[in-house]
Order: sequence, then structure tokens, then C-alpha cells
Amino acid sequence: MAREVSFLTSAFKPDQFPPPNRPEVAFAGRSNVGKSSLINRLVERKKLAKISSQPGKTRSINFFSVENSFYLADLPGYGYAAVSRKIRQGWKHLVEAYLTRRPNLKAVVVIIDIRRGPGDADRELLNWLRAHEIRTVIVLTKADKISGGKAKQRVDLISQQLAEEGLDHPLRFSAKTGQGKDELWKRLCEEIEMKPSVQPD
Repeated sequence: MAREVSFLTSAFKPDQFPPPNRPEVAFAGRSNVGKSSLINRLVERKKLAKISSQPGKTRSINFFSVENSFYLADLPGYGYAAVSRKIRQGWKHLVEAYLTRRPNLKAVVVIIDIRRGPGDADRELLNWLRAHEIRTVIVLTKADKISGGKAKQRVDLISQQLAEEGLDHPLRFSAKTGQGKDELWKRLCEEIEMKPSVQPD
């Protein structure tokens, strides 16, 4: 079921952020990790978050309103080597300004490719968020790309790696099949203390 969701704005600098008058959840991940596909599947809207054929192209934070109850913020992808250092630094300053200045931010969904596991950039982000006491929900996406048995092995291995660093257990997700969508919605509703009446069917 598609949710009542609308695009708000693209912010290239902090003074373009929408008013912090609703709870907010942000989505972060390496370029080409499937972040836009995850967001689209989560709200059951095929073209809400634009899927770029050029990883690292997005330079803004894109904001969406869901059910007139809370905001989603789609952060620029990170870790794409072909992007110039100047652009990467610009992203970093924008994202850090966002993460440290949004009083309504309830959690950050950190998306990791289940086939690759957490890289240095993912760990750096997770540890930065923990140091700033920002709650995280870790999601392993592209679960449909490997068989069920192998996927479980990957989840167990990555869970162990994250646990050794004091990080939370990840959720498994597939934008193609919808696996994990309801569980992720439940986690987000818990983080923003959303009323059950606006949860998806």
C-alpha cells in the first residue's frame, strides 16, 4: 500500500532545511548501496527518491513528508572515489551540519550492502553517530542478491562484526521483494514514537 508521502525540498545548505516541527528519520549509505530503492519500497512509491545511474551524483539532502506526521531525509551517498575531494568535503560539511543541528532528528538508518558488509566509511559514520549520541538503525540491503542460506550466514557474520564494536544488530531488507519492510517500519515507528494508526498495513 502506498503511503501518503510528498517531496518537500532539496537542501544544499543548512538554511534550506525545512522547519524542525515534526519527528525526522534520516537515511545514509555508500553510493550505489540501494538507498533510494529502499526508501521507495518503504513508502511503496516507485519514483519518490530518484535512483541515479551515476553514483555520487546527489549533492543535496532531500526531504519528504510522510502521512503529515514525520519527515524522511535522504542524505548524499558517501565513499564514491570518482567524486572530487572538494565535492566530498562539501557533502561532509553539509551532512555534519544536518546531523548536529536537527533537534527533531530521531534516528539515522545506515544502509549497508549485505554482500560487502561494513566498510571503513560505514564504520566511521556509525562511530561518529554513536559519539554524538544519535540513534541508529542498521539495515543490510540487497538481500535478494544472494540465496536465503547464504544471506543468513552474511547477516550472522556482519552482526558479529558489529556487536564486537558495540553496534546494534542489523535488519535484513530487499527492495525487490519487500523483505524486512514491515520490521523496518516497526523500528522507525518506535524511534519516532509514531501512533500505530499510521503504520503501514
